[in-house]
Amino acid sequence: MDRQHFTPLDSVTYIWKTLNLPEEALGSLHLINDAECCPSSFKVDHLAQSSIALSALAAALFRSARLQTSVPKVHVAAEHACVEFQSERMYVLNGKPPPSSWGTIGGLHKTADGYVRMHDSFPNHRLNALKILGLGEDATREAVGKRILEWNSVDLESEAFRSGAVIAALRSFEQWDEHPQAKAISDFPISLIRIAGSSPYIPLVTLSGDDKCLRGIRIVEMSRVIAAPVAGKTLAAHGADVIWITSPTLPDLPALDRDLARGKRTVQLDIKRPEDKARLLELLKTADVFIQGYRPQSLASQGLSAAELTKTNPNLIVASLSAYGQEGPWAGHRGFDSLVQACSGINVAEAERYATEDPARVLPCQAFDHGAGYLLATGILAALYKRATIGGAYEVNVSLAGVMKYLRSLGRYPGKTGYERKDFNRSEDVEQFLETRDTEFGELKAVRHAAQIEGVKVGWDTMPKPLGNDTPVWLK
Repeated sequence: MDRQHFTPLDSVTYIWKTLNLPEEALGSLHLINDAECCPSSFKVDHLAQSSIALSALAAALFRSARLQTSVPKVHVAAEHACVEFQSERMYVLNGKPPPSSWGTIGGLHKTADGYVRMHDSFPNHRLNALKILGLGEDATREAVGKRILEWNSVDLESEAFRSGAVIAALRSFEQWDEHPQAKAISDFPISLIRIAGSSPYIPLVTLSGDDKCLRGIRIVEMSRVIAAPVAGKTLAAHGADVIWITSPTLPDLPALDRDLARGKRTVQLDIKRPEDKARLLELLKTADVFIQGYRPQSLASQGLSAAELTKTNPNLIVASLSAYGQEGPWAGHRGFDSLVQACSGINVAEAERYATEDPARVLPCQAFDHGAGYLLATGILAALYKRATIGGAYEVNVSLAGVMKYLRSLGRYPGKTGYERKDFNRSEDVEQFLETRDTEFGELKAVRHAAQIEGVKVGWDTMPKPLGNDTPVWLK
Protein backbone atom coordinates (compact mmCIF):
# COMPACT_ATOMS: atom_id res chain seq x y z
CA MET A 1 0.00 0.00 0.00
CA ASP A 2 1.32 3.42 -0.98
CA ARG A 3 0.97 5.81 1.96
CA GLN A 4 3.15 8.65 0.66
CA HIS A 5 0.37 11.18 1.23
CA PHE A 6 -0.11 10.16 4.88
CA THR A 7 0.46 12.61 7.70
CA PRO A 8 1.23 11.24 11.20
CA LEU A 9 -2.46 11.69 12.02
CA ASP A 10 -3.35 9.69 8.91
CA SER A 11 -1.12 6.86 10.13
CA VAL A 12 -2.76 6.88 13.54
CA THR A 13 -6.21 6.89 11.94
CA TYR A 14 -5.39 4.11 9.49
CA ILE A 15 -3.86 1.77 12.07
CA TRP A 16 -6.57 2.58 14.63
CA LYS A 17 -9.40 1.81 12.22
CA THR A 18 -7.70 -1.35 10.91
CA LEU A 19 -7.50 -2.60 14.51
CA ASN A 20 -11.27 -1.99 14.72
CA LEU A 21 -11.00 0.43 17.61
CA PRO A 22 -13.77 3.02 18.13
CA GLU A 23 -13.33 5.88 15.68
CA GLU A 24 -14.80 8.50 18.01
CA ALA A 25 -11.72 8.14 20.26
CA LEU A 26 -9.58 9.69 17.51
CA GLY A 27 -11.13 13.03 18.39
CA SER A 28 -9.22 12.95 21.68
CA LEU A 29 -5.80 13.01 19.98
CA HIS A 30 -3.80 16.20 19.52
CA LEU A 31 -0.52 15.94 17.58
CA ILE A 32 1.80 18.92 18.04
CA ASN A 33 4.00 19.64 15.03
CA ASP A 34 6.60 21.73 16.83
CA ALA A 35 9.78 20.73 14.97
CA GLU A 36 11.20 18.81 12.00
CA CYS A 37 13.54 16.18 13.43
CA CYS A 38 15.51 13.00 12.61
CA PRO A 39 17.68 13.75 9.53
CA SER A 40 16.84 11.12 6.94
CA SER A 41 15.18 10.78 3.58
CA PHE A 42 12.75 8.41 5.33
CA LYS A 43 9.95 9.74 7.54
CA VAL A 44 11.40 8.60 10.86
CA ASP A 45 9.81 11.57 12.65
CA HIS A 46 6.41 10.54 11.30
CA LEU A 47 6.92 7.00 12.64
CA ALA A 48 8.03 8.31 16.03
CA GLN A 49 5.09 10.64 16.61
CA SER A 50 2.42 8.33 15.21
CA SER A 51 3.55 5.15 17.01
CA ILE A 52 3.87 6.86 20.40
CA ALA A 53 0.50 8.56 19.85
CA LEU A 54 -1.17 5.25 19.00
CA SER A 55 0.05 3.63 22.21
CA ALA A 56 -1.03 6.57 24.37
CA LEU A 57 -4.46 6.89 22.76
CA ALA A 58 -5.01 3.14 23.19
CA ALA A 59 -4.07 3.45 26.88
CA ALA A 60 -6.54 6.31 27.27
CA LEU A 61 -9.22 4.25 25.49
CA PHE A 62 -8.70 1.31 27.85
CA ARG A 63 -8.99 3.63 30.85
CA SER A 64 -12.24 5.05 29.51
CA ALA A 65 -13.61 1.52 29.15
CA ARG A 66 -12.73 0.74 32.77
CA LEU A 67 -14.33 3.89 34.14
CA GLN A 68 -17.15 4.16 31.59
CA THR A 69 -16.13 7.72 30.79
CA SER A 70 -15.12 9.61 27.68
CA VAL A 71 -11.58 9.21 26.34
CA PRO A 72 -9.31 11.89 27.85
CA LYS A 73 -7.30 14.18 25.60
CA VAL A 74 -3.90 12.86 24.47
CA HIS A 75 -1.05 15.16 23.41
CA VAL A 76 2.16 14.11 21.62
CA ALA A 77 4.72 16.63 20.35
CA ALA A 78 6.84 15.70 17.33
CA GLU A 79 10.19 16.83 18.76
CA HIS A 80 9.70 15.04 22.08
CA ALA A 81 8.69 11.85 20.21
CA CYS A 82 11.85 11.99 18.11
CA VAL A 83 13.96 12.41 21.25
CA GLU A 84 12.26 9.44 22.88
CA PHE A 85 13.11 7.34 19.81
CA GLN A 86 16.73 7.88 20.91
CA SER A 87 16.21 7.56 24.67
CA GLU A 88 18.85 4.85 25.16
CA ARG A 89 21.44 7.29 23.77
CA MET A 90 20.30 10.41 25.59
CA TYR A 91 20.42 9.55 29.28
CA VAL A 92 23.13 10.61 31.72
CA LEU A 93 24.08 8.42 34.70
CA ASN A 94 26.15 10.11 37.41
CA GLY A 95 27.08 12.85 34.98
CA LYS A 96 28.29 10.48 32.23
CA PRO A 97 26.67 9.56 28.91
CA PRO A 98 25.91 5.89 28.21
CA PRO A 99 28.78 3.75 26.94
CA SER A 100 28.48 2.14 23.53
CA SER A 101 26.69 -1.21 23.43
CA TRP A 102 28.44 -2.17 20.17
CA GLY A 103 31.29 -4.66 20.12
CA THR A 104 34.71 -4.20 18.54
CA ILE A 105 34.45 -6.29 15.36
CA GLY A 106 30.90 -5.61 14.15
CA GLY A 107 29.47 -3.10 11.72
CA LEU A 108 29.87 -2.91 7.95
CA HIS A 109 32.48 -5.12 6.24
CA LYS A 110 33.40 -5.49 2.57
CA THR A 111 33.00 -8.94 1.04
CA ALA A 112 34.20 -10.44 -2.25
CA ASP A 113 31.05 -9.23 -4.01
CA GLY A 114 29.58 -6.51 -1.80
CA TYR A 115 29.12 -5.84 1.92
CA VAL A 116 27.69 -7.37 5.08
CA ARG A 117 26.75 -5.92 8.45
CA MET A 118 27.70 -7.85 11.59
CA HIS A 119 26.08 -7.53 15.02
CA ASP A 120 28.48 -8.33 17.87
CA SER A 121 26.99 -6.79 21.00
CA PHE A 122 26.48 -10.21 22.61
CA PRO A 123 29.56 -12.39 23.31
CA ASN A 124 28.00 -15.54 21.87
CA HIS A 125 27.22 -13.83 18.57
CA ARG A 126 30.78 -12.50 18.38
CA LEU A 127 32.29 -15.94 19.12
CA ASN A 128 30.07 -17.67 16.58
CA ALA A 129 31.11 -15.16 13.91
CA LEU A 130 34.78 -15.70 14.73
CA LYS A 131 34.34 -19.48 14.47
CA ILE A 132 32.83 -19.12 11.00
CA LEU A 133 35.82 -17.03 9.98
CA GLY A 134 38.32 -19.43 11.58
CA LEU A 135 39.65 -16.79 13.97
CA GLY A 136 40.46 -16.80 17.67
CA GLU A 137 38.65 -14.88 20.38
CA ASP A 138 41.25 -12.10 20.38
CA ALA A 139 40.97 -11.36 16.66
CA THR A 140 41.10 -7.72 15.66
CA ARG A 141 38.61 -5.92 13.44
CA GLU A 142 41.31 -5.78 10.75
CA ALA A 143 41.75 -9.56 10.86
CA VAL A 144 37.99 -10.05 10.70
CA GLY A 145 37.77 -7.74 7.70
CA LYS A 146 40.43 -9.69 5.81
CA ARG A 147 38.62 -13.00 6.33
CA ILE A 148 35.26 -11.56 5.34
CA LEU A 149 36.78 -10.43 2.03
CA GLU A 150 37.08 -14.13 1.16
CA TRP A 151 33.29 -14.61 1.34
CA ASN A 152 30.40 -13.68 -0.92
CA SER A 153 27.84 -11.67 1.04
CA VAL A 154 24.86 -14.02 0.81
CA ASP A 155 27.02 -17.08 1.51
CA LEU A 156 28.30 -15.54 4.74
CA GLU A 157 24.79 -14.43 5.69
CA SER A 158 23.47 -17.97 5.16
CA GLU A 159 26.30 -19.52 7.17
CA ALA A 160 25.66 -17.06 9.98
CA PHE A 161 22.01 -18.10 10.11
CA ARG A 162 23.08 -21.73 10.40
CA SER A 163 25.81 -21.14 12.97
CA GLY A 164 24.29 -18.72 15.47
CA ALA A 165 26.07 -15.58 14.29
CA VAL A 166 24.17 -12.42 13.31
CA ILE A 167 25.30 -11.16 9.91
CA ALA A 168 23.22 -9.75 7.06
CA ALA A 169 24.08 -8.99 3.45
CA LEU A 170 23.76 -5.37 2.35
CA ARG A 171 21.04 -5.21 -0.30
CA SER A 172 19.34 -2.63 -2.47
CA PHE A 173 15.56 -2.26 -2.53
CA GLU A 174 15.48 -4.14 -5.83
CA GLN A 175 17.40 -7.07 -4.36
CA TRP A 176 15.30 -7.16 -1.19
CA ASP A 177 11.99 -6.97 -3.05
CA GLU A 178 12.90 -10.18 -4.92
CA HIS A 179 13.74 -12.02 -1.70
CA PRO A 180 11.18 -14.60 -0.46
CA GLN A 181 11.20 -13.07 3.01
CA ALA A 182 10.24 -9.65 1.66
CA LYS A 183 7.18 -11.22 0.05
CA ALA A 184 6.19 -12.93 3.33
CA ILE A 185 6.00 -9.73 5.41
CA SER A 186 2.52 -8.38 6.01
CA ASP A 187 1.63 -4.92 4.74
CA PHE A 188 0.03 -4.07 8.10
CA PRO A 189 2.52 -3.76 10.99
CA ILE A 190 0.41 -5.22 13.85
CA SER A 191 -1.08 -8.71 13.88
CA LEU A 192 -3.88 -9.00 16.45
CA ILE A 193 -5.73 -12.33 16.56
CA ARG A 194 -8.33 -13.63 18.98
CA ILE A 195 -7.12 -17.13 19.88
CA ALA A 196 -9.63 -18.22 22.52
CA GLY A 197 -13.10 -17.30 23.65
CA SER A 198 -13.85 -16.03 27.15
CA SER A 199 -16.20 -13.56 28.77
CA PRO A 200 -15.31 -9.85 28.93
CA TYR A 201 -12.75 -9.30 31.66
CA ILE A 202 -11.24 -6.29 33.45
CA PRO A 203 -9.18 -6.72 36.66
CA LEU A 204 -11.10 -5.49 39.70
CA VAL A 205 -9.11 -2.41 40.69
CA THR A 206 -10.55 0.79 42.09
CA LEU A 207 -9.08 3.75 40.23
CA SER A 208 -8.83 7.24 41.68
CA GLY A 209 -9.39 10.31 39.54
CA ASP A 210 -5.87 10.72 38.17
CA ASP A 211 -4.69 7.10 38.40
CA LYS A 212 -2.61 5.80 35.52
CA CYS A 213 -4.49 4.05 32.73
CA LEU A 214 -3.11 0.56 33.38
CA ARG A 215 -2.97 0.40 37.16
CA GLY A 216 -3.69 -3.18 38.22
CA ILE A 217 -2.65 -4.69 34.86
CA ARG A 218 -0.02 -7.42 35.30
CA ILE A 219 2.64 -7.95 32.67
CA VAL A 220 5.41 -10.54 32.40
CA GLU A 221 8.15 -9.45 30.02
CA MET A 222 10.91 -11.76 28.74
CA SER A 223 13.11 -9.71 26.45
CA ARG A 224 16.47 -8.15 25.70
CA VAL A 225 17.95 -5.29 23.65
CA ILE A 226 15.48 -2.50 22.63
CA ALA A 227 12.25 -3.34 20.79
CA ALA A 228 10.30 -5.59 23.19
CA PRO A 229 11.69 -3.72 26.23
CA VAL A 230 10.28 -0.49 24.76
CA ALA A 231 6.84 -2.12 24.74
CA GLY A 232 7.12 -3.12 28.40
CA LYS A 233 8.51 0.28 29.35
CA THR A 234 5.62 2.03 27.57
CA LEU A 235 3.01 -0.03 29.39
CA ALA A 236 4.84 0.66 32.66
CA ALA A 237 4.62 4.40 31.95
CA HIS A 238 0.85 3.96 31.89
CA GLY A 239 0.85 2.18 35.25
CA ALA A 240 1.14 -1.55 34.53
CA ASP A 241 2.96 -3.79 37.02
CA VAL A 242 5.75 -5.09 34.75
CA ILE A 243 7.95 -7.95 35.93
CA TRP A 244 10.95 -8.14 33.62
CA ILE A 245 12.30 -11.70 33.47
CA THR A 246 15.92 -12.15 32.45
CA SER A 247 18.06 -15.27 32.45
CA PRO A 248 21.15 -15.66 34.65
CA THR A 249 22.69 -17.72 31.82
CA LEU A 250 22.40 -15.03 29.12
CA PRO A 251 24.48 -11.84 28.80
CA ASP A 252 22.86 -8.47 29.39
CA LEU A 253 23.49 -5.03 27.89
CA PRO A 254 23.78 -2.63 30.85
CA ALA A 255 24.13 0.45 28.64
CA LEU A 256 20.65 -0.18 27.22
CA ASP A 257 19.10 -1.58 30.38
CA ARG A 258 19.62 1.60 32.41
CA ASP A 259 17.06 3.32 30.19
CA LEU A 260 14.78 0.44 29.21
CA ALA A 261 14.37 -0.96 32.73
CA ARG A 262 12.53 2.12 33.92
CA GLY A 263 9.13 1.25 35.37
CA LYS A 264 9.93 -2.45 35.75
CA ARG A 265 10.70 -4.83 38.56
CA THR A 266 13.44 -7.31 37.71
CA VAL A 267 13.53 -11.06 38.32
CA GLN A 268 16.02 -13.63 37.06
CA LEU A 269 14.77 -17.11 36.14
CA ASP A 270 16.39 -19.91 34.16
CA ILE A 271 13.38 -21.57 32.52
CA LYS A 272 15.43 -24.69 31.79
CA ARG A 273 15.40 -25.36 35.53
CA PRO A 274 12.07 -26.93 36.58
CA GLU A 275 11.70 -24.82 39.71
CA ASP A 276 12.30 -21.56 37.81
CA LYS A 277 9.95 -22.53 35.01
CA ALA A 278 7.31 -23.34 37.64
CA ARG A 279 7.71 -19.83 39.09
CA LEU A 280 7.25 -18.31 35.63
CA LEU A 281 4.15 -20.38 34.94
CA GLU A 282 2.72 -19.37 38.31
CA LEU A 283 3.11 -15.69 37.34
CA LEU A 284 1.54 -16.29 33.94
CA LYS A 285 -1.54 -17.93 35.47
CA THR A 286 -2.60 -14.57 36.88
CA ALA A 287 -0.93 -12.24 34.36
CA ASP A 288 -2.83 -10.09 31.88
CA VAL A 289 -0.04 -9.92 29.31
CA PHE A 290 3.02 -11.95 28.38
CA ILE A 291 5.59 -10.08 26.25
CA GLN A 292 8.41 -12.05 24.71
CA GLY A 293 11.16 -10.94 22.34
CA TYR A 294 12.78 -14.22 21.40
CA ARG A 295 12.78 -15.89 18.00
CA PRO A 296 9.48 -17.45 16.84
CA GLN A 297 9.01 -20.94 18.28
CA SER A 298 11.97 -20.69 20.68
CA LEU A 299 9.71 -20.33 23.74
CA ALA A 300 7.08 -22.62 22.25
CA SER A 301 9.71 -25.36 22.35
CA GLN A 302 9.79 -24.82 26.13
CA GLY A 303 6.03 -25.29 26.43
CA LEU A 304 5.36 -21.55 26.45
CA SER A 305 3.31 -21.18 23.27
CA ALA A 306 0.23 -18.98 23.23
CA ALA A 307 -1.97 -22.04 22.85
CA GLU A 308 -0.46 -23.75 25.89
CA LEU A 309 -0.49 -20.69 28.10
CA THR A 310 -4.10 -19.75 27.39
CA LYS A 311 -5.24 -23.22 28.44
CA THR A 312 -4.42 -22.30 32.04
CA ASN A 313 -5.13 -18.56 31.68
CA PRO A 314 -8.00 -17.97 29.25
CA ASN A 315 -7.67 -14.18 29.69
CA LEU A 316 -4.00 -13.96 28.71
CA ILE A 317 -2.68 -11.72 25.94
CA VAL A 318 0.52 -13.12 24.38
CA ALA A 319 2.62 -10.52 22.55
CA SER A 320 5.70 -11.41 20.51
CA LEU A 321 8.38 -9.27 18.89
CA SER A 322 10.48 -10.81 16.12
CA ALA A 323 13.03 -9.61 13.60
CA TYR A 324 11.51 -10.86 10.36
CA GLY A 325 7.94 -11.90 11.23
CA GLN A 326 6.13 -15.14 11.88
CA GLU A 327 6.07 -16.35 8.26
CA GLY A 328 8.62 -16.92 5.51
CA PRO A 329 12.03 -18.60 5.26
CA TRP A 330 13.65 -16.14 7.69
CA ALA A 331 10.93 -16.34 10.35
CA GLY A 332 13.14 -18.23 12.79
CA HIS A 333 16.29 -16.17 12.24
CA ARG A 334 17.96 -13.81 14.67
CA GLY A 335 18.00 -10.17 13.70
CA PHE A 336 18.41 -6.66 15.01
CA ASP A 337 17.44 -3.19 13.84
CA SER A 338 20.82 -2.49 12.23
CA LEU A 339 20.68 -5.74 10.26
CA VAL A 340 17.13 -5.15 9.05
CA GLN A 341 18.25 -1.72 7.84
CA ALA A 342 21.09 -3.39 5.92
CA CYS A 343 19.35 -6.38 4.36
CA SER A 344 16.14 -4.56 3.35
CA GLY A 345 17.71 -1.83 1.22
CA ILE A 346 17.22 1.04 3.67
CA ASN A 347 20.95 1.70 4.17
CA VAL A 348 21.71 1.60 0.45
CA ALA A 349 18.79 3.89 -0.38
CA GLU A 350 19.93 6.40 2.27
CA ALA A 351 23.48 6.41 0.90
CA GLU A 352 22.29 6.88 -2.69
CA ARG A 353 19.95 9.73 -1.81
CA TYR A 354 22.60 11.45 0.32
CA ALA A 355 25.08 11.03 -2.56
CA THR A 356 27.81 9.75 -0.28
CA GLU A 357 30.68 7.60 -1.48
CA ASP A 358 29.96 5.21 1.37
CA PRO A 359 28.01 2.07 0.38
CA ALA A 360 25.59 2.45 3.30
CA ARG A 361 24.11 5.19 5.46
CA VAL A 362 22.22 4.32 8.66
CA LEU A 363 19.03 5.89 9.96
CA PRO A 364 19.47 8.55 12.68
CA CYS A 365 18.20 6.18 15.37
CA GLN A 366 17.09 2.58 15.94
CA ALA A 367 13.77 3.48 14.34
CA PHE A 368 12.57 -0.09 13.76
CA ASP A 369 13.31 -1.07 17.37
CA HIS A 370 11.42 1.87 18.81
CA GLY A 371 8.62 1.81 16.25
CA ALA A 372 8.10 -1.91 16.84
CA GLY A 373 8.07 -1.41 20.61
CA TYR A 374 5.36 1.26 20.53
CA LEU A 375 3.31 -0.64 17.95
CA LEU A 376 3.57 -3.82 20.03
CA ALA A 377 2.34 -1.82 23.03
CA THR A 378 -0.50 -0.51 20.83
CA GLY A 379 -1.48 -4.05 19.84
CA ILE A 380 -1.43 -5.14 23.49
CA LEU A 381 -3.59 -2.20 24.53
CA ALA A 382 -6.02 -2.89 21.70
CA ALA A 383 -6.23 -6.49 22.92
CA LEU A 384 -6.82 -5.32 26.51
CA TYR A 385 -9.67 -3.11 25.27
CA LYS A 386 -11.20 -5.93 23.23
CA ARG A 387 -10.86 -8.34 26.15
CA ALA A 388 -12.64 -5.79 28.35
CA THR A 389 -15.50 -5.21 25.91
CA ILE A 390 -16.03 -8.47 23.98
CA GLY A 391 -13.83 -10.97 25.84
CA GLY A 392 -11.26 -13.44 24.58
CA ALA A 393 -7.58 -14.26 24.74
CA TYR A 394 -5.38 -12.64 22.10
CA GLU A 395 -2.09 -13.02 20.31
CA VAL A 396 -0.20 -9.92 19.13
CA ASN A 397 2.78 -10.03 16.76
CA VAL A 398 5.00 -7.22 15.50
CA SER A 399 8.31 -7.48 13.64
CA LEU A 400 11.18 -5.13 12.89
CA ALA A 401 10.85 -5.95 9.20
CA GLY A 402 7.14 -5.16 9.31
CA VAL A 403 7.88 -1.73 10.76
CA MET A 404 10.53 -1.24 8.06
CA LYS A 405 7.93 -2.04 5.41
CA TYR A 406 5.49 0.45 6.92
CA LEU A 407 8.13 3.19 7.11
CA ARG A 408 9.08 2.57 3.49
CA SER A 409 5.42 2.78 2.43
CA LEU A 410 5.27 6.33 3.79
CA GLY A 411 7.57 7.49 1.01
CA ARG A 412 10.56 9.81 1.38
CA TYR A 413 11.30 13.48 1.66
CA PRO A 414 12.27 14.99 -1.72
CA GLY A 415 15.92 15.38 -2.60
CA LYS A 416 18.12 16.11 0.39
CA THR A 417 15.49 18.03 2.32
CA GLY A 418 15.09 15.25 4.87
CA TYR A 419 18.73 15.52 5.87
CA GLU A 420 18.21 19.15 6.91
CA ARG A 421 16.05 18.11 9.85
CA LYS A 422 17.07 18.70 13.45
CA ASP A 423 19.38 16.13 15.02
CA PHE A 424 20.22 15.29 18.63
CA ASN A 425 23.73 14.20 19.51
CA ARG A 426 24.06 14.78 23.27
CA SER A 427 21.86 14.97 26.33
CA GLU A 428 22.60 18.71 26.45
CA ASP A 429 20.62 19.03 23.20
CA VAL A 430 17.46 17.68 24.84
CA GLU A 431 17.57 19.00 28.42
CA GLN A 432 13.94 20.16 28.25
CA PHE A 433 12.79 16.55 27.79
CA LEU A 434 14.80 14.99 30.63
CA GLU A 435 13.87 14.17 34.22
CA THR A 436 16.29 13.47 37.08
CA ARG A 437 15.72 10.50 39.41
CA ASP A 438 17.74 8.59 41.99
CA THR A 439 18.45 4.94 41.19
CA GLU A 440 20.49 2.15 42.76
CA PHE A 441 23.16 2.99 40.17
CA GLY A 442 23.21 6.69 41.05
CA GLU A 443 21.61 9.82 39.63
CA LEU A 444 19.85 9.21 36.32
CA LYS A 445 18.77 11.95 33.91
CA ALA A 446 16.64 10.36 31.20
CA VAL A 447 13.97 11.17 28.64
CA ARG A 448 10.42 11.58 29.93
CA HIS A 449 7.62 9.83 28.06
CA ALA A 450 6.52 11.93 25.10
CA ALA A 451 2.78 11.36 25.54
CA GLN A 452 0.61 13.36 27.91
CA ILE A 453 -2.94 12.42 28.88
CA GLU A 454 -5.07 15.18 30.37
CA GLY A 455 -5.97 14.57 34.01
CA VAL A 456 -4.04 11.28 34.12
CA LYS A 457 -0.57 10.49 35.43
CA VAL A 458 2.01 9.22 32.93
CA GLY A 459 5.59 8.21 33.73
CA TRP A 460 7.79 5.75 35.58
CA ASP A 461 7.78 5.20 39.33
CA THR A 462 10.27 2.31 39.54
CA MET A 463 13.86 3.12 38.62
CA PRO A 464 16.57 0.77 37.24
CA LYS A 465 18.18 -1.66 39.67
CA PRO A 466 20.50 -4.69 39.45
CA LEU A 467 19.03 -7.63 37.55
CA GLY A 468 17.21 -10.14 39.73
CA ASN A 469 16.64 -7.64 42.53
CA ASP A 470 12.92 -8.42 42.99
CA THR A 471 10.82 -11.44 43.88
CA PRO A 472 8.42 -13.08 41.36
CA VAL A 473 5.19 -11.94 43.02
CA TRP A 474 2.63 -9.36 41.92
CA LEU A 475 2.08 -6.06 43.64
CA LYS A 476 -1.13 -5.86 45.65
